[in-house]
Amino acid sequence: MPAKAGLQRSVIPLPELASNARICSDLGSTTSRKDANVRTHGYRNQRTIARPASVHGIGFLTGADVHLRFVPAPVNTGAVFLRADLPGRPAIPARVTQVTGTARRTTIGHSGDRSCQVGLVEHVLAALAGLRIDNCIIELNAPEPPGLDGSARGFVDALQTAGAVLQNAEREVCLVEDSIVVRQKGATLAIHPLDELKVSYILNYAADTPMSPMSPIAPICWQMHTQIVTPESFQNQLASCRTFLLESEAIELRRQGLGSRTGPADLLVFGPRGPIDNTLRFANEPARHKCLDIIGDLALLGHDVRGHIVAYRSGHPLNVELVRTLSQRMSSTGELRHHKAA
Repeated sequence: MPAKAGLQRSVIPLPELASNARICSDLGSTTSRKDANVRTHGYRNQRTIARPASVHGIGFLTGADVHLRFVPAPVNTGAVFLRADLPGRPAIPARVTQVTGTARRTTIGHSGDRSCQVGLVEHVLAALAGLRIDNCIIELNAPEPPGLDGSARGFVDALQTAGAVLQNAEREVCLVEDSIVVRQKGATLAIHPLDELKVSYILNYAADTPMSPMSPIAPICWQMHTQIVTPESFQNQLASCRTFLLESEAIELRRQGLGSRTGPADLLVFGPRGPIDNTLRFANEPARHKCLDIIGDLALLGHDVRGHIVAYRSGHPLNVELVRTLSQRMSSTGELRHHKAA
């Protein structure tokens, strides 16, 4: 079908589409319902990048020199990782059905082939989703993207350099009609009805004093962050927020042979007195990074979602569980489909 007027493949600037905040009241009063579903809320045109863009760096896990290349993709492709270093250059769609691991990071791959995996995909996916880039091939020469500084900033910068183009197909925007809640071992993740995407994260390393703003026994102080997610707010408020871990966790990862070329100056490592050999970019940078992770994992749904996501001490396992639940609700409604722009 011919494109709508004004929707030719012209390069458009990033960011765009700022939105106004709206408060979702009484967050704790809603409960999950087994019949909660998701309906179509609207549409927007799909987007891809205008030209290829590359990012180079050291892999946090393997210590390898990693080369990543973003490549434009046709409509309805979605985000697809391509392992250029493996025979046949196998492709791994960034979908929740491809998730093979959620321990400290999100890993996708082919379940029958342990060598065909990509770990730490959440920062790349957050950059794409945050800028509303729907269709993109991510070529890699390693089982992980470059770690960079532990944030999505380097990926965002590369995508901005590439520019974005509108495509002649629509992407469905979905809205939850009832609250959905998933829980695990003292952590909770919920999505409540709201006509925009909003993410709130409460980080609490001292769970026995959940509402204390400072705890003498907590390595990281109690903190939270709430963000209306638009391309502009993602770039300015979340993209530069780095992954973090405790000094004890870093020591254990080194013992396992991981992070051989990564030190405290390369990301946030918290010791008893705060970040080691580093400074915070925001007072609540860890909570902001958790919001970034949620946006990246939510991208595994393959659709835009509107709602207020509220997280308490959650991580990748619950993020992926929520995406699976949303996917099941979408399948049960039978509403989701791809449209060509009229």
